[in-house]
Amino acid sequence: MEAIRILIVDDMAQVRRDLRTILPLAGEMSAMSIEIVGEAADGYDAIRLAGELRPDVILMDLSMPHLDGYSATHEIKALYPNTKILVLTVHSTQDARSKACQAGADGFIEKGVLVTEIIHQIQSFA
Repeated sequence: MEAIRILIVDDMAQVRRDLRTILPLAGEMSAMSIEIVGEAADGYDAIRLAGELRPDVILMDLSMPHLDGYSATHEIKALYPNTKILVLTVHSTQDARSKACQAGADGFIEKGVLVTEIIHQIQSFA
């Protein structure tokens, strides 16, 4: 089975570290191979790394310095339309969901959900 390649985009280093650790383990428990191919702390790095690394899925935070997740999502989808973008954010409002969808996000999850929900969403893209 080929690994699903994931780029993690979040301005908080602890969030990136936690996801980098737990996602491959949770994937194994779901009979899915996950490879974390990179991490970005802002939207500009996300766009650059999306081009360099060509991940299958990008986990995208919305609130980041320099360039937010909405703008980064819009740019990445314009450049790499086959890349799936799963928004992972604390912003649970309908407005945030709507803006993310308009930017091109393929899924939306609130931070704090069980990791199994994140895995389920990633599997739905495969």
